[in-house]
Amino acid sequence: MDSTTTLSEDKKKIETILAELERGDRTICPLPYDGFLFIEHEVPALLVYRQKPKDAGTLRLARSGASYIVMGEDNLPFFKNLLFKITENLADRFGSYFLVELSSGPTNSNAFIIRGPAQKLPVSLDVLKDSLCKIDSRRLDVQLTARVEQSLERPLHEDTDLLDLSEIRRCGGTLISLEVPPVYRNGKGKFFPVYFRQFRNQFTQALHRAVFEFIRVQTTSKLASYHALGKRDIHSEVFKIDRQLTEIESQYQFLLLVAPVNIQSIREIFFETDFSDVEKYHYRLLPVDPDLLKRKLYNLRIDEIDDPALAYLFDEKREEIDQQLTMLKERGSKNFFYSSVRLYKGMQPEVLEAAENILNDIDEDHSQEQRKELDSNAFKELAKQEFEFLRRQDANFNCAVHIRDDVNVMMVSQGELYLPSDYTLTENEASALIQHEIGTHALTYYNGRQQPLSQLSAGLADYDSLQEGLAVLSEYLIDGLSGNRLRLLAGRVIAGNALLAGANFKQMFQLLYSDHDFSKERAFNITSRMFQGGGFLKDIIYLKGLVELRDYLADGGAMEPLLAGKFALKHVTVMQDLTNRGLLVPPKLKPRYLMHDNVTQKLEQLNQGMPLSNLITT
Repeated sequence: MDSTTTLSEDKKKIETILAELERGDRTICPLPYDGFLFIEHEVPALLVYRQKPKDAGTLRLARSGASYIVMGEDNLPFFKNLLFKITENLADRFGSYFLVELSSGPTNSNAFIIRGPAQKLPVSLDVLKDSLCKIDSRRLDVQLTARVEQSLERPLHEDTDLLDLSEIRRCGGTLISLEVPPVYRNGKGKFFPVYFRQFRNQFTQALHRAVFEFIRVQTTSKLASYHALGKRDIHSEVFKIDRQLTEIESQYQFLLLVAPVNIQSIREIFFETDFSDVEKYHYRLLPVDPDLLKRKLYNLRIDEIDDPALAYLFDEKREEIDQQLTMLKERGSKNFFYSSVRLYKGMQPEVLEAAENILNDIDEDHSQEQRKELDSNAFKELAKQEFEFLRRQDANFNCAVHIRDDVNVMMVSQGELYLPSDYTLTENEASALIQHEIGTHALTYYNGRQQPLSQLSAGLADYDSLQEGLAVLSEYLIDGLSGNRLRLLAGRVIAGNALLAGANFKQMFQLLYSDHDFSKERAFNITSRMFQGGGFLKDIIYLKGLVELRDYLADGGAMEPLLAGKFALKHVTVMQDLTNRGLLVPPKLKPRYLMHDNVTQKLEQLNQGMPLSNLITT
């Protein structure tokens, strides 16, 4: 092929790309000379990376942006011409266009070097410098620094001569270069993948903050925050990994598998022997081989995901599933308890203090046991009425109720409701638990299923605390949170603290029964749940979630977005990020309790830091 033909084909390629910029939402295409282009048309910024040998990791940093171009090592004129044309086109649309050239610094460098028009972009470059300096690497013996160097009327990189500042400025663009210290590999080029993921996540956020400052001040773009600068397109492989994670987790029901099947017998013998004999717990047979599932789990190519937000979510979810599978193998052993401490993050002092205050401030109402008029079948009928309320919002909503002899507590698992066959409760408790189990757990499961990512229905890592915090709050919002109910949540925390201190079954029961005045049935239920599997700390998260949710709302956090799926409060920023990028949708269903009388007033009281003991409504 002669040079004339090549030039003609290059020109046609550039014309095709420019035509694509005038239509659609994004341009994704391979480029000649081993290049690649990914442009979100509504983002007035572009990361530029020139490939070079032995540069492991840097290309992946460039690909973490919403828009990027990868340039091959040959035929620089083609890429320069393309960059000028793209800049000219999008600068006309937004008033300006921001280009950031990424490159790796010399081996053993620990300094980010930012080169650009510092006098004209003081805020953007200072934000970038300050954010880069905050990347957490000290605990791994890496001390990172950053500095800004003023660029003059010369190429930013003398050795590459990529773009001339005056030329790029004439077509409406602003160019800076960012030299990245290659601390994610050693002097021989060996790559450190675990450290790189941490580095990349923080680096990308720092870069997005600086780019957004430029966009906000210098362009007409309507982007609302730096969160919108992530990718707005999810690669099909990421969806595949998401589905595989969900499929692995769906092969076992963790809570059912750690619950004893002989709970009724355990209760009868314990009471018949005057709180003396504790029958050994028996469990369901495992329907899966945890080791085989772990093999599938670690065959997932999560480390190759270049979207930092999704890589973070999937990586921590894989770790959580790994811990759960380990715990299934450890049922009945002390190791199960140690794994439980790790999974549920132990005991926070502020949660224990809240539990102690509740038990000190609220007396047990022993007459409540005599007022329990509804059985499990009656509750099932009430649940069906709530299903119809949600189905009126979305005809596709569906949920089933299972009455079982082999469960010891009401629960929602994979969107369906399970309750013990001998369950009894008052009408007020029924109203509260309808909102707890269906209005929160089943609803967020369904809302999560409407999201592009199936993990929002299965639940991201550590989602339980927020779920239970929302569920308990729902009881308060419909005037259904009783003193006994709040005491129950506090008692679970006290029991969890006793478990951590080494208490056995009988000691924990007496602590609740004799010292804190719980009825023998309630003391037994708290204790028996705490000793599931060999020691199970999950029950402390109900009060923990309520404490954390109260603090979140008091800080101005919004309530309704928390119902879009199953995630943790620590994920709120990531959820905002994904929503701004168009990767999540608003909640499909709205619970009854957000339509209840005085809900605004009740939330306002909570926002003002009301003590938890004051949440009692019945």
